Amino acid sequence: MSSQNLVSTLLKKTSLKKEQIENILKLLNEGSTIPFIARYRKEMTGGADDEVLREFETLYLSAKKLLEKKDEISRLIQQRATLTDSIIKSIQEAQTLSTLENIYRPYKENKSSRATVAIAKGLSSLASTLKRAQLTKQEFLNEAKKFVKKDVTSVDEAIKGAQDILAQKYSEHPKEREAIKSSMLRYGVIQTKKTKSFKENGLYKNLAEQSQKVAYIPSHRYLAIMRGVKEKELSVKITIDVERILDNIKRYKIPKDASSSKELLFLAYKDGLKRLLLPSIEREVQNELKEKADMAAISVFGKNLSQLLMTPPVSKMVLLGVDPAFVSGCKLAVIDENGNYLESALIYPTQPKNDYEKSKKIVLRLAQKYNIQGVAIGNGTGSRETQEFFARLNSEENAKLKYTVVSEAGASVYSASQLAQDEYPNLDVTIRGAISIAQRLRDPMATLVKIDPKSLGIGQYQHDVDQKLLHKRLHDVTSDIVNRVGVDINSASASLLSHIAGIGATLAQNIIDYRDKNGNFQSKAELLKVKGLGKKAYEQAAGFIRIKETKNIFDNTGIHPESYEVASRLVKLDIDSLSIKETAQALKTGEETLKDIIKELKKPGFDPREELPLIPFKEGLTDIKMLKEGSFVSGVVRNITDFGAFVDIGLKNDGMIHISKMSTSRVSHPLEVLALNQYLPVIEVISIDKEKVALSLN
Repeated sequence: MSSQNLVSTLLKKTSLKKEQIENILKLLNEGSTIPFIARYRKEMTGGADDEVLREFETLYLSAKKLLEKKDEISRLIQQRATLTDSIIKSIQEAQTLSTLENIYRPYKENKSSRATVAIAKGLSSLASTLKRAQLTKQEFLNEAKKFVKKDVTSVDEAIKGAQDILAQKYSEHPKEREAIKSSMLRYGVIQTKKTKSFKENGLYKNLAEQSQKVAYIPSHRYLAIMRGVKEKELSVKITIDVERILDNIKRYKIPKDASSSKELLFLAYKDGLKRLLLPSIEREVQNELKEKADMAAISVFGKNLSQLLMTPPVSKMVLLGVDPAFVSGCKLAVIDENGNYLESALIYPTQPKNDYEKSKKIVLRLAQKYNIQGVAIGNGTGSRETQEFFARLNSEENAKLKYTVVSEAGASVYSASQLAQDEYPNLDVTIRGAISIAQRLRDPMATLVKIDPKSLGIGQYQHDVDQKLLHKRLHDVTSDIVNRVGVDINSASASLLSHIAGIGATLAQNIIDYRDKNGNFQSKAELLKVKGLGKKAYEQAAGFIRIKETKNIFDNTGIHPESYEVASRLVKLDIDSLSIKETAQALKTGEETLKDIIKELKKPGFDPREELPLIPFKEGLTDIKMLKEGSFVSGVVRNITDFGAFVDIGLKNDGMIHISKMSTSRVSHPLEVLALNQYLPVIEVISIDKEKVALSLN
């Protein structure tokens, strides 16, 4: 596989220019990370951001795999047959792995089949005679008699063997496979049926006995159907107009001057179609639908995670984290402005104890002692009743404890983890959960990177999709966000540091060990003293690290140390009035790099999350009894799926906005309109069914 072929292939699949593609490939081969390339090599990439580069990386790996497969198939065919110009051209023009597999299929060393058995019995020449169909049916029967011998006991067996050979060859023909696959993708229909295990009022009641065109089935519905298949409640089949294909066989596959033996030839092709080709193509189409559905679901998961991690931190506030429950009580944890744990308590404001008075005293004592300014209430069991308790405190005691509901998904996973035990070795697991709830309000990114993203409740069908692809996507998203925001190296956990470009889990722990032994880092250059952290890792990581207490102001910015000299010269100039082009030439740096340096100098320690709307707090409560059709409420988007969004409007269950109710214009996906944790000031209630509330933005 030549690099030139790789570049040529990528040029067809991306809008990047040839020079940019070559530069990116060079940087990747040198060990540069996507965040580093996106932030500090803009002149080489045309300013491609991390999302464009991640997409390029996917295309690059796919193109590389395709080219490697082309080389492999060319070599294998050459070993087993003549590599003709026609085959070479087909291989060169192939755009997918499945197309290459179809080209190679006739040359594979097949496992034992009816056709291979017939070939072993010497029936290949009889099959060739049948394919030409020049003999009458009787003449062909007479010809078949010549093949009756020890291995072939009858004329019928000889004819059947010849037909099996032709059936397999037909099913392996690349053009036939491509044509029928294309037809199935365009015109095929997915049909679902109930199995004996089907539950009439179960999860899949709306998916049974359904038909939908393959071309139009939404990814989320396909994943739901396949989950039903996996749980043995549904069976699924893709149907296609077989009669039309058979008519085409008669018209184009049977020789025009064929004699009456063409009846036997047609039966061979018909058998090849129904027994071999259609089941094989259906599996291919199912695989493609699964891959497409996986990618769609993973994309939604990734975008949700990105928005969640970019949630603005609630800074300069002492916070109370509340992990609600009924029988075991509400666990409380107080953290200071920097996220440090201060004190915990346990209250029973809800059923079965309903101890309002004692709970009130404990909360008011903590609020007065630490000057608590905000409350984070987990959205689990008892959340609604706990909100009622704080609303009552504010109403009757003028407590002024503004609260917000926080998703506690993953809090229990974290609190029972080894990481939580290491961070809070002397605390009960339930208190760790309350701390996590408070800290995900204080600094969502720093807190949530400690938890497996799949435990955060922000995806759909996450256990049904390709787990390797999902893991990579979520890891990439986390890495891109962490590097976009930057990390204070003197306060960050090993979990957070491990996502910095060039820093993995081992180096992250080495940084923590160095910090514990030597105290806070005084400069970025001091990183080079960390065990195992060499020049390449330093190059990749340094720009994304922040040191707040430092003599060098550049160390608390996103300016890379390689540009410190340029930055030193810039601070002596009037950066608001200078010419970017002329200054870049004078300082021998790139224009995009210069713009970034100026931006950092204007706002040292800038956090991009600060530009986003803050998390809304409230003092009162939404009562479902007061809601009716036509009512208007406010809320916060908690999860986004392909078909809609779930919004916390202060009730026990989130309200639902269906995609059709998001805009008067057509919306292809909810992410076009909404973002995770987005505050929606005005939402209309369009229906109420017990605890389920349907909402509309229209």
